[in-house]
Amino acid sequence: MPAYMLAHLRKTEAPHPEVLEYLEKIQSALDPFSGRFLVHGAEVDVREGEWAGDVVLVEFPSLKRARDFYGSAAYQAILPLRRAHLEGDLIIVEGVEPGHDSAAMAAEIRLATAENHR
Repeated sequence: MPAYMLAHLRKTEAPHPEVLEYLEKIQSALDPFSGRFLVHGAEVDVREGEWAGDVVLVEFPSLKRARDFYGSAAYQAILPLRRAHLEGDLIIVEGVEPGHDSAAMAAEIRLATAENHR
């Protein structure tokens, strides 16, 4: 099952040279874990709430691969280059199985809720 790393990075006036160095090195850190960018700084069309900043979304083949990437020596070596100059939030989340059905999920939740109230 795929997993995703989602970063919400706040915008800055101009990219710091260390952020550019981070960008130059990130792909080589991702490659051994089969990570690939799905979104990288595209324009954000906010429809609900507030979202000041950029979005980065990286797909991995599994939750383990995503976690291993984040903890890898290669990524930990370049992470301070970004962190020192860009404020943000980052999460790793597991995706859903192919054919995920939200209606079936709701039915399971209803059943579990009803059983808990008996």
